[in-house]
Amino acid sequence: MIILDNNNTKKLTEKTYIALGSFDGLHKGHMTLINRVVDEALLNGCKSLVYTFANHPLSVAAPERMPRLIMDNEQKLHIFRTAGIDMVALIDFTYEYMQTSAEDFIKLLLDQYNAQGLIVGFNYKYGHMNKGDVKFLRELAQKYDFELIVIEPETDEEGLISSTRIRNLILEGKVGEAARLLVEPFMMRGVIVGGKKKGKALGFPTANMTIDSKSVLPREGVYYTNIEVDGKLYRGITSVGDNPTISADNPVTVETYILDFDRDIYGEPVKLYFLEWMREMVKYESIEELKEQLRRDNNYAATRNMANLRQEK
Repeated sequence: MIILDNNNTKKLTEKTYIALGSFDGLHKGHMTLINRVVDEALLNGCKSLVYTFANHPLSVAAPERMPRLIMDNEQKLHIFRTAGIDMVALIDFTYEYMQTSAEDFIKLLLDQYNAQGLIVGFNYKYGHMNKGDVKFLRELAQKYDFELIVIEPETDEEGLISSTRIRNLILEGKVGEAARLLVEPFMMRGVIVGGKKKGKALGFPTANMTIDSKSVLPREGVYYTNIEVDGKLYRGITSVGDNPTISADNPVTVETYILDFDRDIYGEPVKLYFLEWMREMVKYESIEELKEQLRRDNNYAATRNMANLRQEK
């Protein structure tokens, strides 16, 4: 898969079908669009291209309304690659870029990326002040003679599948429901750092990971997770919170007890996949009560399934 950025100003000679969107947390609705662009490109002898942004548009347009991110760019690119996308234009959204009119943006896609067709979601907005919409795109498709495909909303019994809904589920701790809607379970990426070693003293040593301030953080509680270390997945029990039984006034941390694992991984990068809510963070009356709960958590996590992640084609 070829990745293009703002520095790629050379016009493409190969014809393309382009999927457009911010793709903030790739979910089932997004993948209907992504799979369609792959199919249409193959059918029409073109290359499939995803045109998206390296940063969330609201980080420039309205920073005060900027949401916490569900997925980072590395995970998005991995999913695009496994879906069979040929090229991704990962563009920096800047103040200058924001001034581009709706029509000029489409002319850019037709000229620089040799677009023969565009595929968008039903509620796609674009161009300066979001003045472009699907209705205007239909007019431009006739004017400039390109194919326009509009993907209808993806719904389930709870309603519309959207990034906003998924973000709220994660914030509520409902990571299992979020995983059902996402292409891959919600994942946090970080580096293992030293902690107070309280877990080790209890017989359950934990890996304390850095937290990306741009990422959405699940509500405080204990979760069944999978943690990827050196490309291998392990079952984990992750606490998000301040460990009230150990001491008061602790900062919020993300700490994982890794089952069947005995290695020093300080300084190593990891990926942490949230699969299931287990329980509230509780302040126990004694350390022995806490240790007994940790043993029950361990027995439960040992029986759970591993994450189903997309593999490279």
